[in-house]
Amino acid sequence: MPRFSVIVPAYQVQPYLHDCLRSVLTQDFTDFELIAVDDRSPDACGSIIDDAAARDPRVRPVHLTDNVGLGPARNAGLGRATGDYVLFLDGDDTLAPGALRAIAERLAATGEPEVLLFDYARVYWTGRAVRNVRAELLCQNGPETFRLDDRPELLRLLMVAWNKAYRRDFLAREGFTFPPGYYEDTPWTYPVLLTARSLAVLDRVCVHYRQRRRGGILRTPSRRHLDVFDQYDRVFRFLDSRPDLAHWRPALFQRMLDHLAAVFTSPGRLPRGARAEFFRRAGAHHRRYRPGGAASPPGRAWWRGLLLRIGARRVFQFLRGADRMRRRAAELGAAAYVRLRAVALRAHYRLQRLRPLDRRLAVFAAYWNKGYACNPAAIEAKVRELAPHIRTAWITTREHAHTLPPGVRRLHPGSPAYWTALARAAYLVNNVNFTPRLRKRPGQIQLQTHHGTPLKHMGLDLLDRPAAARSIDFGKLLERVDHWDFSLSANRHSTLVWERVYPSGYATLEYGFPRNDVFQRATAEDVARVRERLGVPEGATAVLYAPTHRDYQRGYLPRLDLGRVARALGPGFVFLVRPHYFYGPDGSQGAVGAIGTAGAVGTVGTAGADEAGGGRVIDVSGHASVEELCLAADALLTDYSSIMFDYANLDRPIVIHADDWDAYRAARGTYFDITAAPPGPVSRSEDELIEVFATSAWCDPRYDARRAAFRARFCPHDDGRAAERVVRRVFLGEPSESLPPVVPLADRRPAPAPGARRPAAAQTPAPAPR
Repeated sequence: MPRFSVIVPAYQVQPYLHDCLRSVLTQDFTDFELIAVDDRSPDACGSIIDDAAARDPRVRPVHLTDNVGLGPARNAGLGRATGDYVLFLDGDDTLAPGALRAIAERLAATGEPEVLLFDYARVYWTGRAVRNVRAELLCQNGPETFRLDDRPELLRLLMVAWNKAYRRDFLAREGFTFPPGYYEDTPWTYPVLLTARSLAVLDRVCVHYRQRRRGGILRTPSRRHLDVFDQYDRVFRFLDSRPDLAHWRPALFQRMLDHLAAVFTSPGRLPRGARAEFFRRAGAHHRRYRPGGAASPPGRAWWRGLLLRIGARRVFQFLRGADRMRRRAAELGAAAYVRLRAVALRAHYRLQRLRPLDRRLAVFAAYWNKGYACNPAAIEAKVRELAPHIRTAWITTREHAHTLPPGVRRLHPGSPAYWTALARAAYLVNNVNFTPRLRKRPGQIQLQTHHGTPLKHMGLDLLDRPAAARSIDFGKLLERVDHWDFSLSANRHSTLVWERVYPSGYATLEYGFPRNDVFQRATAEDVARVRERLGVPEGATAVLYAPTHRDYQRGYLPRLDLGRVARALGPGFVFLVRPHYFYGPDGSQGAVGAIGTAGAVGTVGTAGADEAGGGRVIDVSGHASVEELCLAADALLTDYSSIMFDYANLDRPIVIHADDWDAYRAARGTYFDITAAPPGPVSRSEDELIEVFATSAWCDPRYDARRAAFRARFCPHDDGRAAERVVRRVFLGEPSESLPPVVPLADRRPAPAPGARRPAAAQTPAPAPR
């Protein structure tokens, strides 16, 4: 008997059915049967199912002799199911990689509940994926299992069959089946949730819900949308048959009103000739099922319900139109306010530029105003220490205000104070460019710190790389480069690249990266404190996984299923997942959501454990300091991210995962082949990566010489005093010859590693270095 029966009905979904079936058959959890039901589809769905069955014995094809619709087609699959649990998946949707294993582990952890609810993401034809806006309802609050009475807010979730796993004996005991017609999920889902004696939740995206550009049922005009009334008749008949559930009537009544209003007001569903009939039947349902003594809902829901009850369709449509006009007027007013404010701020900025420069003010920013980070942060801290006569201010949003140290003034982007500071500050420091509206004044000093040693092509080297350059205006880019007075460099390689790809009259400061100073100052106690704060278990080997983004693809597509990797390596390993800053918590995808489980999407918070990795994949995308993450890690796992050049300062193992090196290099261009002279072992596949860690090749002493050569080339100045050299040269005006000399590599003592590079798995001979 398989663990899961996955039921996939198929009707006119031939463009998507291959992806749907493949998403199930390639799951790393293999104990399932896939029951694919051809609902007499006139296209190639039947042959696609048969082809899949010929290749994989887990596919059980079912061919119906008549087209019966989605609900009865699901029933046909349900009648053949033999698994402990049943899942439904529509033929144009897909399972996220690792979903079945995550579901299986959650079921086991919660004592085999009768129903498990999990999350989904809407995936648009553009490739954009958006997690369910009510994902917070699936957070684990309180007991692991419960009844709906304990968490009635779950009724606000999308009432569909495919975001749940059902224990098959529960469905058989209650005799649940799907009715015919549109909106067949309604009289299935409500009775299931109300009846189940044990529910559990899984806060993880398991289904990718395809949003078709055209052709979906809910976007097709049809009288069959009136089936919604028959479905709610079934819901309330079920309630009438179960007196013990009568207290749910007010909640289901309100849900019905919301649903009917959504169908009526959604463009493209009801044919013109059916709208009056729909409204009339909606009013009849309102009068028929309205609970006695029910309190009136607040606001718009109240007048909608009243007008439905009395059948005032034209008044309903008039008020709805008036409501739309009110919202549109508010939008136009807001837009006008934004335009007027922009004009006023431009005038304010021009006036402020007429005032004298403030020689005691320095303005800092990093990563497009995303918070206190990187080289500017290290320099700002050193300015407060060595040049206390200079006031500092940091540009960032409220969302990132918590990253600022006490006493550092925050400038909100676009505010009057922000424009005043840009107009009058004597010093401007950033690791990217400031706003294009900035007009640098004579006497202002702008320091460009950059944010990494370049492996990939940058600046003018992207002229012949359209996939990477995208919409860069190189003329305007060089105009902003002309603002630079100083360009900070960590090594000779960076200096040569920056001066060629960003040509202008600035002076290069080859002083090292201030953000790396902490690696030479931190103590063993500092390292232990960070690991404890991140939740790294005592004695575990922590691997920081920090991948970069790809220019050749839209959005983020995961390269690794870290849940699988963590399970293969066992409890001795913990993975700290840090995405590229394009994909952080304020981006479209989070770390564990987008990377750690290879396909689940959504925003994730700081240090949230990944279910699929058994708690050994920790999302650190929201952690303010990547330098602290480096201190906490026994090893770095990356692909082509510049973090490798920083982490090398710690003289700890580095593993390069280069599964798409040729594609990355072709699209972006690179300055050298990192796989030819790597600082550690190189893996080309997930299985090779598992082998690198399982055999202890990741910490093999034979890589020490390669790492030392890498460090000598890219970390010659990172001795812990880079920020001091910058502040003394730029802010205090000291000559270069009086700056602190560079400490030789042999004399540096970086922060001690958390452990003694111990093997964290059974010992087997390590492969020779690649």
